[in-house]
Amino acid sequence: MTITITAFECSPDRGQGLARDTRVRWALEEVGLPYQVRHLTFQTMKEAAHLALNPFGQIPTFEEGELAIFETGAIIFHIAQNHAGLLPDEANARTRAVTWMFAALNTVEPPILEFSGMRIFERDKPWYQDRMPMIEDRVRTRLDQLSARLGDAEWLDGPFSAADLLMISVLLRLKPSGMLNNHPVLAAYVARGEARPAYQRAFEAQLEDWRMGSQRAAAS
Repeated sequence: MTITITAFECSPDRGQGLARDTRVRWALEEVGLPYQVRHLTFQTMKEAAHLALNPFGQIPTFEEGELAIFETGAIIFHIAQNHAGLLPDEANARTRAVTWMFAALNTVEPPILEFSGMRIFERDKPWYQDRMPMIEDRVRTRLDQLSARLGDAEWLDGPFSAADLLMISVLLRLKPSGMLNNHPVLAAYVARGEARPAYQRAFEAQLEDWRMGSQRAAAS
């Protein structure tokens, strides 16, 4: 059965690998599963056909046979559960990896998203100068905690897993700000993730999609 994921026709991240479909592409590349991409505009994301797959009108979605699911964490968990390479076999280690998947999305990502959103959308707001230091402090606290936990380990808990895939994807959102430069343990951790061939294939695929989408938009 062919796997189909959805992605932006022309991603607003300009091919930097920050759109969430890159996380799903990376997981599929890690386990060696071929897939195809259905590209969506912001308009088609809000139309009935896509809302039937994701009621919130977001990407990515994942379709395989009769299965259709949404939410990046759920998609990656599904891939990891059903294909070797992204979750440990031993029960306790597997549970710890799943715990870290939740931590990446529920504990580490929210302040990073708030920080990134402020930098992009709220620089001209009157509250920016007062509010931004507080948000930066929240991010630094999480980075300090994560760095202390990672220490000199290569990955979060034993071999590379879906937990690392998600955590690194979350941390990548900080690269444009330079905030990771003050956390060398985490900067090196992210670099190890980016060096994985599966990540590089996923990144290049998303970048090529952005290039093609930009060309179509310019020609229209």
